[in-house]
Amino acid sequence: MPTPPEPPTGVPSDPTPGRTPTPQEVRRWRRFLADERAEAAVYRDLASRRTGEERDILLALADAEGRHEQHWLDLLGDDVGRPLRGDWRTRTLGWLARRFGGVFVLALAQRAEARSTYDTDADATPTMAADERIHEEVVRGLATRGRNRLSGTFRAAVFGANDGLVSNLALILGIGASGASNSTVLLSGLAGLLAGALSMGAGEYVSVRSQRELLDASTPSPQASAALPDLDVDANELALVYRARGMAPAEAEEHAADVLATYTQHTVIAPPPSADEHETHGTAVGAAVSSFLFFASGALVPVLPYLFGLTGFVAVAVAAALVGVALLATGATVGLLSGTSPLTRALRQIAIGFGAAAATYVLGLVFGATVG
Repeated sequence: MPTPPEPPTGVPSDPTPGRTPTPQEVRRWRRFLADERAEAAVYRDLASRRTGEERDILLALADAEGRHEQHWLDLLGDDVGRPLRGDWRTRTLGWLARRFGGVFVLALAQRAEARSTYDTDADATPTMAADERIHEEVVRGLATRGRNRLSGTFRAAVFGANDGLVSNLALILGIGASGASNSTVLLSGLAGLLAGALSMGAGEYVSVRSQRELLDASTPSPQASAALPDLDVDANELALVYRARGMAPAEAEEHAADVLATYTQHTVIAPPPSADEHETHGTAVGAAVSSFLFFASGALVPVLPYLFGLTGFVAVAVAAALVGVALLATGATVGLLSGTSPLTRALRQIAIGFGAAAATYVLGLVFGATVG
C-alpha cells in the first residue's frame, strides 16, 4: 500500500481531509478569523491618516492580515457562521486608530503583534507565525520614526511632570512631618512648584540650545562649499573631509568624485545622510515651555489637598493617592512609548516616586522630633 504524501511545508497537517472539526476548534478558528479581520482594519485605518511610504507599508500589512484571514476561512468552510468581534484589545486599538493614529497607536500595534500565538498553534502555518514576527519589526520601525520625532519635547514634558510630582510630594511630606502648620506646608508647596518649574524650564532651554549649538558647529561651512570648483580633481582633498566624518577611504573617494562631478552653486559639503538619521531634539523654547508647564502641573497635584483645606493625615493620604495615580499614568505612558510593558513601567515609576517621598517624610519626622 503506497505511503500517503506528506503535507507541503507550511500547511497544517490537522485537521485531516474529511474530518469534522470539533466545536472547540471551530470556536478557536472563528476567534482567529475575527482578530485577523480586526487587525487588518486597524492597519487600513492607520494608513488612511498617512501618505507616501508609511501609507504603503501599512496597507501592505493589512494585505498580509488578509492572507491570514483567508487561511482561517479555508479551514472553517461552511462553519464560518456569523462574524465575531475581535478581542477587546484589538477593538480598542481600532477605535484609537480611527480617531488618533499617532505613535501611541503604533506602539500598541507593536505590542499586539508580539502577542501572537501562531508559534504554538497547531493549525497556524509556520509562514503565518513568521509573518507575525516580521510584522512586529515593521510596526516597530514605523513607531520608532514617531518616537524620534517626539523625543525632544515629549521627553521634557513627561519627565518634567514626573519630577514635579515626586519633588513636591517629597517636599510637602517632609515639611508636614516636621510639625509645620498647614499654611506653612501650603506655602512651601507653592514655592516648590514655582521654583522647580522655573528651574526645569531654564535647564531645558540651556540643554537643548547647547545641543543645537554643538550640531551647528558640526555643519559644513558655506565658504568651504564655495571653494569646491577650484579643487584639484586629481588630488581630490574633498575626500579627506568625508574620511574625517567617518566614511571609509574608498567610499569617501567615490562620494567626493560624485560631488565634484555634479557640482552646482547649491552643493554643500556633507556626507550622504544615514538611513536611520532622524531629528531627535525639539526646539529650545518648546522644550523649556513643555518642561515648565508639565513640572508645574505635576507639582500642583500634591498641593491640591491643602488648597482645598484638608489638614493632617487626611491631606497627606489624599496627596499621596493623587500622586500615585499620576505616577502610574506617566509610567504607563513612558512604557507604551518605549514599546515595553506599561504595567511594569508604571509600577517602577510609583516605587521610585514613593521611595523618594518616604525617605523625605522620615527625615521630616526625625527633624521634627529633634527640634521638639
